[in-house]
Amino acid sequence: MDLNKYKDHFIYMVEAGFIAVNQADEDCATKLFKAASLLEPKNLLPKVGMGYLYLCKLQLKLACKAFEEILQEDPNNEMAKTFLGLSMSLNPADVKQGEKILEESAKNSHDPMVKDLAKNALEFVEKFVNKAPTPLQSQGKK
Repeated sequence: MDLNKYKDHFIYMVEAGFIAVNQADEDCATKLFKAASLLEPKNLLPKVGMGYLYLCKLQLKLACKAFEEILQEDPNNEMAKTFLGLSMSLNPADVKQGEKILEESAKNSHDPMVKDLAKNALEFVEKFVNKAPTPLQSQGKK
């Protein structure tokens, strides 16, 4: 089958994959990202999409692994770097390292949407992750 006649569908498949993730349709999102990868195997957007899927499912280790693999191929991928920072900052063992990555993204990103994402993620981490009481702290207040 000649996939070249479908090359212009690549971005639609990736975008539809992100929409499917946001609608919690994992099966559809996975299929769309895989189909997009078949059309453009060297493009990293479908891999970013799969990492985003893992992040939304709070499968943080898989998300971090996906974003780290992307950054090995393209160290300047600002979206993957920011999502990696967010994934790490939600993992109690990696909060500080995640915050550092988010701070770099907020400061250095050339994409205003990625910059805003990093800033909002930092605010979220500060408000809900760093300040959230542990279960033991909650019990002590009774």
